[in-house]
Amino acid sequence: MITDFKGKTAVLTGAGSGFGLECARIGARLGMNLVLADVQQDALDRATVEMQKEGAQVLAMRVDVSKAEQVEALGAATLARFGAPHFVFNNAGVGAGGLVWENSAKDWEWVLGVNLMGVVHGVRVFTPMMLEAAAKDPAWRGHIVNTASMAGLVNAPNMGVYNVSKHAVVALSETLYQDLALVTDQVSASVLCPFFVPTGISQSHRNRPAGDAPTPTRSQLIGQAMTDKAVGSGKVTAAEVAQKVFDALSAGQFYIYSHPKAIGSVQTRMEDVLMARNPTDPFAHKPELGVELKKALRGG
Repeated sequence: MITDFKGKTAVLTGAGSGFGLECARIGARLGMNLVLADVQQDALDRATVEMQKEGAQVLAMRVDVSKAEQVEALGAATLARFGAPHFVFNNAGVGAGGLVWENSAKDWEWVLGVNLMGVVHGVRVFTPMMLEAAAKDPAWRGHIVNTASMAGLVNAPNMGVYNVSKHAVVALSETLYQDLALVTDQVSASVLCPFFVPTGISQSHRNRPAGDAPTPTRSQLIGQAMTDKAVGSGKVTAAEVAQKVFDALSAGQFYIYSHPKAIGSVQTRMEDVLMARNPTDPFAHKPELGVELKKALRGG
């Protein structure tokens, strides 16, 4: 549990928008040193100016988290400027949908590259330096927050690539928590599982590698439209979720939810597993949505 944030260093990927930006804003207000990383240069520049105006010491780097060497360079630059970070928010993420067999190899590479390997690289690069700092100072505390999703705990149809990437992040985070507990009491981890929150993720194809985006299929267009609607109408803001993250850090809480009521669907899935029953209709609580999606996909 960490309750004193002043003067501590936080690394945030995806810092130019959404949860990354809102966590940086809280960090700046708390007097933290901020390492801001984002793949979108203009968003990164805006965030940097804003945090510096708040009085924060800022190191900003354009980083594609799917590239191991770029995250390693971020780690080296962080260490050189501020020393080992006390907090790492592995937050960068992209969204993609469509029927799972219609996703191209490039789709899988892009989504898993950012959503999963981005977190893997963050864990791989920063954990050792945090453990080293902890070994040198019994009072040193560190914490890693990985952004997954409710899609890492349930499996909504027509968004398989995203589901797979986020389930992997939950598995990685749970294992990281257990692995850290084996070797130290000074560094721990949490996983953030937001539901539909307006963050900009539904427009993440803006940052897809050039020449890498095939013409979307019908199911992908339908998935995009449904996600845009759900994310855009989200009642919980990214700023509120960022505050929940900092509250969880202070409380030593592992699972962080934006919408605790959405846990009912996780319970249903777990009961399916325990009872070995076939997966429950995900639209049982809103049948009209299922009817609408089937009709759209079947072209009727």
